[in-house]
Amino acid sequence: MSTHASPRGARPIRLGPRSVAALVLVSVVGLIAIGWPLFADARSAVTDHAADAPWFFALLLPLLIAVVVATIADCGMDAKAVAMLGVLAAVGAALRPLGAGTAGLEPMFFLMVLSGRVLGPGFGFVLGAVTMFASALLTGGVGPWMPTQMLAMGWFSMGAGLLPGPSAPGGRRELLMLSAYGFVAAFAYGTVTNLYGWVTVGGIGQGISFQAGEPAHENLVRFLAYVLATSLGWDLGRAVLTVVLTLTVGGPLLRALRRATRRANFEAQVTFEAPGEALRGEAPHRTQVTYGPE
Repeated sequence: MSTHASPRGARPIRLGPRSVAALVLVSVVGLIAIGWPLFADARSAVTDHAADAPWFFALLLPLLIAVVVATIADCGMDAKAVAMLGVLAAVGAALRPLGAGTAGLEPMFFLMVLSGRVLGPGFGFVLGAVTMFASALLTGGVGPWMPTQMLAMGWFSMGAGLLPGPSAPGGRRELLMLSAYGFVAAFAYGTVTNLYGWVTVGGIGQGISFQAGEPAHENLVRFLAYVLATSLGWDLGRAVLTVVLTLTVGGPLLRALRRATRRANFEAQVTFEAPGEALRGEAPHRTQVTYGPE
């Protein structure tokens, strides 16, 4: 019996049916938890997002575990994969304080793009959420906004794993694709997290503040004006830094991450040889069992 890496190990790990179901469930729950004030009646307590944050967080944690379990069940991963997830989350959490609070410059975002690309959508989603949780503990940023940040970062990393595979993994074309994704997704992350704050913050001007009970399309217009007025510069700094780091150090880091995933048996293949074939000089009869999607 022999084990060797799949020649297609450079491609991101695909989703199985259980992984898809778990990701859809957590995403639907997250969208409802973040966006429900837009559709609530004016007489309801829609401005107190802080009150529902603990419930959201309590629901989010078991859903993240469900994504991990489903991904392992679909792809046949072992404890090494989970250990690698923890290492990357620790590195990402350590990177965040290096730039947080300075014009939106957050170097952890480029790592999430590259890691999500290699680990695939399921583990990428969990990595993004766990990294944001760990960084909040590290920087003292724990608050009612944390579940929304975890979910947004999970989507950010998951999207990188859903990108199509180029003909030359690790080449210039792949880095350009990841840079373009990182640029756009950095703005998307800021938009999702801003929605939480916009609903809870009052007194910011009639034209850009949330109006409970107003039609959703009118509130969305106010929200767009709020984003342009308050966070465009921060989102731009985050997006530009993600592009710069991806283009400059993305190639070597992608290769290192892919080597690590192969050694962690993300896509190892086991080949069985019939007893005595090698001794008789016969061509071995091989059966390949692949752990991880083809």
